[in-house]
Amino acid sequence: MRFSRACMLGAALLLVRDLPAAAQDGYPQQPVRIVVAAPAGGGTDLMARIIGSTVGADAQWTVLVDNKPGANGIIGTDTVAKAKPDGYTLGMGQTATLAINPALFRSLPYQPLRDLVPIATVAEQPLVLVVHAESKFRSLADLVAVHKGRQLTLATAGDGTVGQMVGEMFGSLVGARFQSSPYKGSAPALQDVAGGQVDCMFAVPPGALPLIKGGRLRALAVTSAKRLPLLPDVPTVAESGYPGFHAAEWKVLVAPAGTSPAVVSRWNREVQKALAQPAVISRIIADGSLPLSLSQAETDRFVRGEHERWTAVVRSSGLSKSK
Repeated sequence: MRFSRACMLGAALLLVRDLPAAAQDGYPQQPVRIVVAAPAGGGTDLMARIIGSTVGADAQWTVLVDNKPGANGIIGTDTVAKAKPDGYTLGMGQTATLAINPALFRSLPYQPLRDLVPIATVAEQPLVLVVHAESKFRSLADLVAVHKGRQLTLATAGDGTVGQMVGEMFGSLVGARFQSSPYKGSAPALQDVAGGQVDCMFAVPPGALPLIKGGRLRALAVTSAKRLPLLPDVPTVAESGYPGFHAAEWKVLVAPAGTSPAVVSRWNREVQKALAQPAVISRIIADGSLPLSLSQAETDRFVRGEHERWTAVVRSSGLSKSK
C-alpha cells in the first residue's frame, strides 16, 4: 500500500511538473479584460466579443470586453501596452493600431513590436471596392481605364484607415493616385458614394453589403485572395488582372510585453479551438470576415510582416504626420 501511494504521489508530482505554468498557477484567478480600441458595435468589437464569449464558455473563464475608443485607436492600444503583464489585460489589435499607426504618427506613445506580444490571429476582413449603382464603371478594368486619364475621388472612413491605405496601394500599382476624401466614419462616406458625389470607396463589408443588396452600390472587386462567401459573384482584384494583390483588415489578440509565455500559449490554444467551431466560423463569415487561425509563432511573424508592409505603404503615400 505504501509503495502504491508513493508511486501515485510521484506520478502526481511529475504531472504537475509537466503542466504549463499557467495551469500550475490556476490561471486565471480573476476576470480577464480584452480592451478594444474602438466603439462598441464595430468589427473589432464584434471579434473580441465572439472570441471572449467562446473562450470564456469553453474554458470556464470570465472574459470581459472593455471599449476604449479614440485617437485612431491609440488610446485603447496604449492602455494595453502600459498594463501590468499579468495576463489579465489583453487587447484586440487590428491593422491600423498595430501596423499603420506606427508609421503614420511619429510620436506614438507605444511601439507594437516592442511593447506588445502577439497572441493569436482571429480574422481578416477584405475590403470591397464599390461605386454608385448607376456608375459607368461596371468592372475594375473600366475604373482603371478612366483613372489613368483623370484622377478619381476615393471616399475613406478617415485619414490613416485601411480603406485609404488600400487605395494608396492600388493606385500605386496601376500608376494613378486617387484624390482622397476622408469622412468621419464609413457610414457618411458610403452614403456619398451611393449618391454619386464620390467616385468609389474601398469599404468594409458590413457597411457596404446592405447598400449593395439594396441596389444603391455596385461591387467591382474584393481585396482578399479568394472571393468573399457573402459576395460570391464579385471577383477578387487578383482575378481582375492584378495577380497576387491581397489586402485586408485583420484582428489579432495581443498582450503587454512581458506576459508569461505560458499564458500567451494557453490563450493561443483556446483561440484556435474557438476558431475551429462551426458556429464561430459562421458568425465571422456573417460579418464579412474570414477566420484566420495561426500558432503563436506564426502570429508573431504575421504581425511583423504586416508591420513592414504597411509601413512601406504609408511612407510611399507621403501621409506620415509630424505628431
